[in-house]
Amino acid sequence: MRPRKSLESCGTGAGLGVLAAAGCSRRPRRACSTRPGAGLARPREIQDEELQGFCSRIIKLLREDLGPAAVDALQRLFLIVWATKYPRRLDKTCVDLLQATLCLPTCPEQLQVLCAAILREMSPSDSLTLSCDRAPNTRQMSLVASVLLAQGDRRQEVRSVGQRIFTVLESRQPEGPSLRHLLPVLSKVVGLAPGTLQEDQTDLLSKRLVDWLRHASVQQGLPHSGGFFSTPRARQPGPITEVDGAVASDFFTVLSTGQHFTEDQWLNVQAFSMLRAWLLHKSPEGPSTLDTDDKSELEGSTLSVLSAASTATRLLPPRERLREAAFEYCQRLIEQSNRRALRKGDADLQKACLVEAILILDVLCRQDPSFLYRTLSCLKALHTRLGTDPGSERAVLPLAQFFLNHGEAAAVGSEAIYQHLLTRLPSEHFHNPMLAFEVIRFCRDNLPLFDLHLLGILKSSFPNLFKFLAWNSPPLTSEFVGLLPALVDAGTAVEMLHTLLDLPCLTAALHLQLRSSSSPSERPLWDASLRTPSCLEAFRDPQCQGLFQHLLRTKASGSAERLTLLHQLLQPMASCARVAQCAKAVPALLQAFFSAVIQFADRALTTQLALLLLERSDSLYQVPQYEARVHRVLSSQFLALCQRNPSLVVELARELLEFVGSVSNIHSRAGVFTSVVWAIGEYLSVTCDRRCTVEQINKFFEALEALLFEVTQSRPSADQPRCPPQVVTVLMTTLTKLASRSQDLIPRVSLFLSKMRTLAQGPASSSTHSEEDAEAIRIRATELLNLLKMPSVAQFVFTPSAEVCHPRYHRDTNTSLPLALRMVSRLVEKESSLLPG
Repeated sequence: MRPRKSLESCGTGAGLGVLAAAGCSRRPRRACSTRPGAGLARPREIQDEELQGFCSRIIKLLREDLGPAAVDALQRLFLIVWATKYPRRLDKTCVDLLQATLCLPTCPEQLQVLCAAILREMSPSDSLTLSCDRAPNTRQMSLVASVLLAQGDRRQEVRSVGQRIFTVLESRQPEGPSLRHLLPVLSKVVGLAPGTLQEDQTDLLSKRLVDWLRHASVQQGLPHSGGFFSTPRARQPGPITEVDGAVASDFFTVLSTGQHFTEDQWLNVQAFSMLRAWLLHKSPEGPSTLDTDDKSELEGSTLSVLSAASTATRLLPPRERLREAAFEYCQRLIEQSNRRALRKGDADLQKACLVEAILILDVLCRQDPSFLYRTLSCLKALHTRLGTDPGSERAVLPLAQFFLNHGEAAAVGSEAIYQHLLTRLPSEHFHNPMLAFEVIRFCRDNLPLFDLHLLGILKSSFPNLFKFLAWNSPPLTSEFVGLLPALVDAGTAVEMLHTLLDLPCLTAALHLQLRSSSSPSERPLWDASLRTPSCLEAFRDPQCQGLFQHLLRTKASGSAERLTLLHQLLQPMASCARVAQCAKAVPALLQAFFSAVIQFADRALTTQLALLLLERSDSLYQVPQYEARVHRVLSSQFLALCQRNPSLVVELARELLEFVGSVSNIHSRAGVFTSVVWAIGEYLSVTCDRRCTVEQINKFFEALEALLFEVTQSRPSADQPRCPPQVVTVLMTTLTKLASRSQDLIPRVSLFLSKMRTLAQGPASSSTHSEEDAEAIRIRATELLNLLKMPSVAQFVFTPSAEVCHPRYHRDTNTSLPLALRMVSRLVEKESSLLPG
């Protein structure tokens, strides 16, 4: 059986993620239970007195017997310190014994791992006296280093750990201590404090990495111990094989397979796991300082091809030799990834190594342009192969990143790669959450690098990218909020708004698409489509395919018709949990959409979007609470559009008259209706648009007056529920505003307001409005009547000039708007209060 060689386990910290598993006993123990609500409750409830008594028992065990009882006690102690949010204080004697046990040469490995884990959980601590010098071997040194690095470099622990490891690295003889346990620690040191390494140390490690990458043994290692019937012939090591079972024909890599591995082969694996980070060390942006000027001149020229041959000489500096070895290693990995793996684990490792190889090649080409022309042909052929390999979709992302970084310098067209990334991946792998996040993150992070052509591909592909969002809305919502401004422009704004409003429909359609492609036995029992087979039948119906094809389109192609039919077909899916999750994300996305559009929208686009808001507010997918959430956003954004283009009300006079003329709009979309009525009163004036006429004002006044009369005089019923008080007060205010601009209407509105005030005070109002609502209506009617008693002041208040927006009108007590309001309040008081004395 092949030993595990995952990159994650080889390149994280001190490799304790794998070793920590050894600290758990094979026997089930109640204290180590991870059952929710049971395993962690007891450790968190332990008080300090009980903990100190438990530490006394551990002290006794560590002094007398390092056996199973000590392992069990340390497991319980680790669970206590790990499960508690605040740091636990242990007895100093216990801490000292934990450190001593960790460095004890004869201590079992299981106990050492537990001691290191407990000490790490207590970090940072002032009572630690550990030092890498006290560790008798490299395995224990890695455990001690993990504790020191967890301290946070308060006493320059990172530097001391790094210097000690390099001391071992420099003095190591061929038969010296193993470095397998120290390389992950060294990688961590480089990441935490790269400036602590000296030039001779970096050269030394580069040389060692070259040896480990290129000169590992191609023979399998010997087993640790032979069986009773084993013979010398049976224990002879065989050659290393490839993932497809063939004998390896080239040097050893992380993708080479075997029953047992030698020390240098394990170092080869660990060297590859830290290779990219080490290449970026001291050279994160580009070529090293030794050859920056020379190679910047060669980039993009034919001399780069000639310079590639010269790098094979052994006279190159250690860092250049490492680059050459890394390039050959990555080329070998790409060749190995083309083999058909016999085991699924090897196939998964192939994909991971292919991604890492492309990323390393990208770093090499950024640091040394001479590698670019040696890499292009290989990666172009790789993309051709990836197009037919269904399991290597994640390798497309680093490949696209490579050509995005170097395509211009190499004068190579890479549109096919971006089409693959933005077209095939979202359509075929929308249900892969990790891939979805990586694709969207790729688009966000590389926006500054996109040229106009690539940006056009990205914008036209937004319906396809929205499939990721529709299926993975909770984790991707914030990412799309940041990406939306780059996706929307004047040409795609209208279609994108339709798509956002129908995003829950897209989720339902993707659900049906995924289920229709699998057999019934493979569908989970909670699948909503099993309970509603009519949805799948409609999805497969040729007459409805046009609707679903438009919903599942990959490119922007305009807006769809027959939305009502689409909503009816998908209505049984409205209760699906994923659809409900997507519906919750739409309001935030709409806010981001309008915030972006408002920055560049001209008058024509603003008018088009305002009309679309009115139309779609009554045509939404009926997901629970979805309509109310969307209406809140649409109502506020309609006002924002009117504020940007005040003449919008005059230009859409016919449509707005039709909208406010229907009582049903009050009950089905009260929020949007209120915003429309308020916008009419605010912007239907000559001040906002010189095309506004008295006839238009009179038409709106009559329509709103009739509407207000109808909703206040009729009693609530099942067909016509009561009118919200907010709508009543906004209607009264808008009528008053219009009357102040056409003073012939003042007597009519004054009479109507008087009736409204009387109606709000009468007993009949209790059947339609609560006491608080009726009082609000009465107060608003009284305030409006008082203003209309002074028409000139009412016009100043309701239709202020642009100068009123100047801060002077709010600071100067002699010219401020509050002064005018206070004056009106005094003038309309009782006559006795106006008399002198």
